[in-house]
Amino acid sequence: DLGWVVQRHGELYQQEYGWDQRFEGLVAEVVGAYVRELDPRRDRCWIAERGGERVGCAFVVHGDADRARLRLLLVDPAARGAGLGQRLVEECIAFAGQAGYAVLTLWTNDVLLAARRIYERTGFTIVRREPHDRFGTGMVGETWERVLAGGP
Repeated sequence: DLGWVVQRHGELYQQEYGWDQRFEGLVAEVVGAYVRELDPRRDRCWIAERGGERVGCAFVVHGDADRARLRLLLVDPAARGAGLGQRLVEECIAFAGQAGYAVLTLWTNDVLLAARRIYERTGFTIVRREPHDRFGTGMVGETWERVLAGGP
């Protein structure tokens, strides 16, 4: 499953946004860190399947004591429009709350409109915006946060 996460991110983001191999490399780094630093009480990965085929994923990885990060949300084009992205994000939020985190953060880009709508609907807010060209095209990176039950 983890190899698929890296490969599918690389393929889709190149096809849909023209992002270069640096993005796939970043995804590989995130997946590698997940494996190396895995704490099953604090970290989780979801792989969504339909008809035995992988069609989506999302990760929650630990940050400091009370903050986690939502990483690598992806929904394959064949599965879009059915609420899978929303469900994956809701699972991440529920897990992060159960794991005792006070805040769930994520980093995304302004061009990822569907994902941004999901984040807004699930209670995340933008806390920082920074222009960058890390993947071969100019865009604005965004850091979002959601306070969880019992958080600040």
